[in-house]
Amino acid sequence: MLNDEKSLNFIEEIIEEDIRNEKHAGKVLTRFPPEPNGYLHIGHAKSIVLNFGLAQKYNGRTNLRFDDTNPVTEETEYVESIKNDIKWLGFRWAEELYTSDYFETLYAFAVKLIEKGLAYVDDSSSEEIAAFKGTPTEPGKPTPYRDRSVAENLRLFAEMRDGKYPDGDKVLRAKIDLASPNMHLRDPLLYRIKHAHHHRTGNKWRIYPMYDFAHGQSDSIENITHSICTLEFVPHRPLYDWLIDQLEIFPSKQYEFARLNLNYTVMSKRKLLQLVNEKYVDGWDDPRMPTISGLRRRGYTPASIRNFCERIGVAKRENIIDVGLLEFCIREDLNQTAWRRMAVLDPVKLVITNYPAGQTETLTGENNPEAEGGEGERSIPFSSELWIEREDFMENPPKKFFRLAPGLMVRLKHAYIIKCEDVVKDAAGNITEIHCTYLPESKSGEDTSGIKVKGTIHWVSVPHAKTVEVRLYDRLFNVENPAAETDFKSTINPDSLQIIKNAYAEPDLLHAVPGKGYQFIRKGYFTLDSKTTTADKLVFNRTVTLRDTWAKELRKE
Repeated sequence: MLNDEKSLNFIEEIIEEDIRNEKHAGKVLTRFPPEPNGYLHIGHAKSIVLNFGLAQKYNGRTNLRFDDTNPVTEETEYVESIKNDIKWLGFRWAEELYTSDYFETLYAFAVKLIEKGLAYVDDSSSEEIAAFKGTPTEPGKPTPYRDRSVAENLRLFAEMRDGKYPDGDKVLRAKIDLASPNMHLRDPLLYRIKHAHHHRTGNKWRIYPMYDFAHGQSDSIENITHSICTLEFVPHRPLYDWLIDQLEIFPSKQYEFARLNLNYTVMSKRKLLQLVNEKYVDGWDDPRMPTISGLRRRGYTPASIRNFCERIGVAKRENIIDVGLLEFCIREDLNQTAWRRMAVLDPVKLVITNYPAGQTETLTGENNPEAEGGEGERSIPFSSELWIEREDFMENPPKKFFRLAPGLMVRLKHAYIIKCEDVVKDAAGNITEIHCTYLPESKSGEDTSGIKVKGTIHWVSVPHAKTVEVRLYDRLFNVENPAAETDFKSTINPDSLQIIKNAYAEPDLLHAVPGKGYQFIRKGYFTLDSKTTTADKLVFNRTVTLRDTWAKELRKE
């Protein structure tokens, strides 16, 4: 026994049984086969973690195979983005392959089926083919072309390859069973004509294999032992097996698991492409998108996504996962890895009247108190003029308000205890300055004042503050299942992005780098935006709030 059976998912149980029986010589070879027609999303991440994780666990290998059989929608840009995403998640593939590598072999397979009387060229239109297929309760009927001779089918198929016929004029179909209760076995399409430029083979091919034909045969060519698909491919499995059996090739086997469904999210590539093309989002890597590149730009870490995929497990039944679990995983990771920094997003000036004007002192703060040793310290400049959050002051506070108010004391994080003495207002009655005094003997780490305060607030020294742009991202949709709506775009959350042009940050954030997580103390987790940051303007994206604010709102309802 390779592992405790109680801890195994059903695919691991199958693999361990195969290994015990020395099936496939005890080897495990999986594959991740994306179509390069868009960017990968969090659902693909589950498949990546599963396929690569199984190979790692059982000392096997995983191939990356691009299912590039539809030249109209596929681009090299998508190929490169997919490779980058897999590497970023922490995985390396054994071989980089393309279904287009096998076009000649697949063509030969199709010829073999024709020669065996198991495939024929059909001139029917798509509407006619659908009508002749029947219904789930009524058998189909043969089209007039089903009984063409082998010789005629070989000639016509060769002419299809040579480009003699226009798109849609003919297709190649398998000859199986028009009365089968499984509609996928009622003479499925194997090849269609497409006069389109392919991103790798150029204009060499005028016919392209259908997914159901290319999928299993490509698995077999590569000697894939465990072909892992999502549940919608369960009814396709009999065709997968039939083709392999009739072609007498390596017996790859298909196994299905439940795909990842997240609430408050759409996962359809078609819908995601709509959001991009219609400018609802800033590209495939918009931080509100569920794409891996969007999550990366937002500040999610590879470890948090892998942890999320492992937590949700591998099931045989569809269910919807709460996006709050994904947010929990990134909070859990960033709490241990993110450096703490201070930034003020809605500033009001605080003046310490008894601190020497023009004086500056250097305070220190741990980079991460949750990490062993704190991961070192950074220097924080302090002066008599500070920016604080406007919400941290109330002129007429309610009971149990433990922040700043006239006559109340708070501690400035890493600094001193201060007491509010007065406020300055403009002609409209808006507070422009808060005047305080400080206790020199109350310095953090050296406090001899004997005074205990209940509140601590963050701050940034005015003369040292760096102006930054902060983008507060939230969930893109307002409803749990936007895909179920008649117009899913009508459910977009209008508050999914709030841009703060002039926030103030402590100067150490000048050294921030994309991909590194920072906790803006009391405000959330942030990362430097990799796309819009310039030497003259730092832009920070909020990865996630410190707490699950959505759960709080739901409790109110």
